[in-house]
Amino acid sequence: MATIKPFRCIRPAIEVAADVAALPYDVYNRSEACDEVKDKPLSFLRIDRAETQFDDSVDTYDERVYKKAKELLDGMISDGTFVCDNEEAYFIYELIMDGRSQTGIVACASIDDYQNNVIKKHENTRADKEADRIKHVDTCNAQTGPIFLAYRSQEAINEVVNRTKSGAALYDFVANDGIAHRVWKIDSAADIKTIRESFEKLDSIYIADGHHRAASAVRVGVMRREANPGYKGDEEFNFFLSVLFPDDQLMIMDYNRVVKDLNGYTKEEFLDKISENFEVELVGKEPYKPQRMREMGMFLDGDWYRIMIKAVYLNEHPVDSLDVSMLQKYLLTPVLGIGDPKTDKRIDFVGGIRGLKELERRCNTDMKIAFSMYPTSINQLFDVSDAGLLMPPKSTWFEPKLRSGLFIHRL
Repeated sequence: MATIKPFRCIRPAIEVAADVAALPYDVYNRSEACDEVKDKPLSFLRIDRAETQFDDSVDTYDERVYKKAKELLDGMISDGTFVCDNEEAYFIYELIMDGRSQTGIVACASIDDYQNNVIKKHENTRADKEADRIKHVDTCNAQTGPIFLAYRSQEAINEVVNRTKSGAALYDFVANDGIAHRVWKIDSAADIKTIRESFEKLDSIYIADGHHRAASAVRVGVMRREANPGYKGDEEFNFFLSVLFPDDQLMIMDYNRVVKDLNGYTKEEFLDKISENFEVELVGKEPYKPQRMREMGMFLDGDWYRIMIKAVYLNEHPVDSLDVSMLQKYLLTPVLGIGDPKTDKRIDFVGGIRGLKELERRCNTDMKIAFSMYPTSINQLFDVSDAGLLMPPKSTWFEPKLRSGLFIHRL
């Protein structure tokens, strides 16, 4: 049973929503974040990455950075940039990219569900990456970046969503990157009841993206519980900000690989070696996008190849059967010597949003060989999570990215 509750939202005033909304904090390095907030006084990235308000002499994780984030957030609430709702509500959040729409429910999920594995994970988290967001959430006393959750589509929820979307949107704008964002508010008692009870019927919710943000939000909740041993369970710190999408609306893009060298092999030796485990076919100069599972593209010395894992290696294991796992096990490790892709500096990962020409560009600059992947499916993600297993690093790339600053959950 999943507890997905409405909440009192802090959100931007309608006329400034487009100026406030920002891409997630972790898509930028510090320099990029500083460039992004220039001449954008309302951008929420200024709060998410408050080190942008200091020169480089102030460390990204300095105590002053988190205090500045709180100061900026409180100031934007005080001056009316943000409004504070008095009633609990759900929100509908639609994103449209290249004509394709996906619509989720903005709500708060339970930290108990996270700890009890009703909310399932498919990635490990790192304590050092969690520490920053723990400090940010705790100091601001608010969750500012929603967790991207997925669930198996429910007809009752779809009915409420579709009916609500037929009315006027609360927010409706197109961001600079061409992604359209539309938001509706659900504050009808009957609709709230329908949505909440529909989620209560689900045994599993899945983290699609945002494992570190989720872990950090839960950790702050646990800290608040420890500081308040008489807590009742309904306090806001027991819940974390989320957007939940039905599985049939989600698109996972390819997450491609580039490698720095051929591990001492000549081109001919390399092609001969990988032919032990893969069928290899030269396809020409045009970028090759895999058309099905078990098929990959490979770019080497100006040519694209189609490579196909040999049938003898196919299996039904939730993790071992993933294309990214088979590429790692039967090519990257034994041939190219990439033992641990999380730490090996000879490999890099390129999100599918950048396109296959980016793989060619990397091979013409700092890399030698590239692999284009067929996207991992949402059902594969569910299968791995249901089995209590973990995906290899960089298995999924979700687009479009949820904006920060449109919805804030005060603890």
